[in-house]
Amino acid sequence: MYKELNPDTFTEVLRGVIDPVAKEDIISTGKVRYFEINGRSIRMDLEVLSPALHIKRKAENNVREALHAAFGDDLEIHINLQVSVPDKRKENAGLLPGVKNILAISSGKGGVGKSTVSANLAVTLARQGFRVGLIDADIYGPSVPMMFDVENRRPNLVTVDGQKLIEPVESMGVKLLSIGFFADVAQAVVWRGPMASKALRQMFADAHWGELDFLLIDLPPGTGDIHLTLVQTVPVTGALVVSTPQKVALADAEKGANMFRLPAVNVPVLGMVENMAYFTPDELPDNKYYIFGKDGVKRLCEKMDVPFLGEIPLVQGIREGGDSGKPLALDSTHPVSKAFADLADSLLEQVVRRNEQTPPTQVSDVTRF
Repeated sequence: MYKELNPDTFTEVLRGVIDPVAKEDIISTGKVRYFEINGRSIRMDLEVLSPALHIKRKAENNVREALHAAFGDDLEIHINLQVSVPDKRKENAGLLPGVKNILAISSGKGGVGKSTVSANLAVTLARQGFRVGLIDADIYGPSVPMMFDVENRRPNLVTVDGQKLIEPVESMGVKLLSIGFFADVAQAVVWRGPMASKALRQMFADAHWGELDFLLIDLPPGTGDIHLTLVQTVPVTGALVVSTPQKVALADAEKGANMFRLPAVNVPVLGMVENMAYFTPDELPDNKYYIFGKDGVKRLCEKMDVPFLGEIPLVQGIREGGDSGKPLALDSTHPVSKAFADLADSLLEQVVRRNEQTPPTQVSDVTRF
């Protein structure tokens, strides 16, 4: 005999479901963030403490089994899993106290698709329920406004605690700031290093970012003033390095990763991404052509002892999404969308591990460079 479905019986049943990580029931620990009952259909937000796929599946299966056992197998259950990312910046927040994690997305050389990865990763994290911001720190070649179809938007000013601050532009669930919002599309930004560094600092200090789980920083290629300004201004949770498998790109990617490992910088490298890993034409989705070489980033990760976060294929839709301002990760039906979802899961796992095992990153001392 099944129970009558109502909020009280729903909550009662879930008190018997144990979180696989916390080892306590999911009701008393507040893991059920939201639920809605509509006839024989339930929608709920369930918080999990680990991004690991087997943990998420176990948590979801435990809930489904308990609800079906109590209310019948015909019950429709829609579960939105939300990963809780630890925040270790509170004692070292300085600027951006409402931002839990600051992630630098870097590349050794240009043209490897770093901004494309940044845009699609930001959209993917937002679709997973995280509060996400993205700073386009490529001062001389900003591309984020085009990739998010906001080239003609301009940030507004808001007053917060008596101070006028820049309100980031929001698109597709992501808060955005870029030097591209303050210059004409065809206008060249001809600045010396100090001017570019000042512009980056303003995007941190003079903007109202509010509460964010992740603030992604799309860095320019190479290692220079902007990179140093970043680590001297805010405590960066970790860095992600993007490269193609081509030998010339890998050489620069290794240098880029080693920059973050310098004692004066000391930012954890969370892992590397292999972009343009292989070419797959739309009409032959099962074929893979390794135009730039095969497994180059994987081998580099093994050499440097850093995690390999995933590979993104070279497909026409990614380019079209960037040009049209609709990142391909928005299309959940496209196979490449899963590649970005897998990348996000791998990155989340590394962020959780980093925050659990490593002290907060300190802002670098400018006098040491």
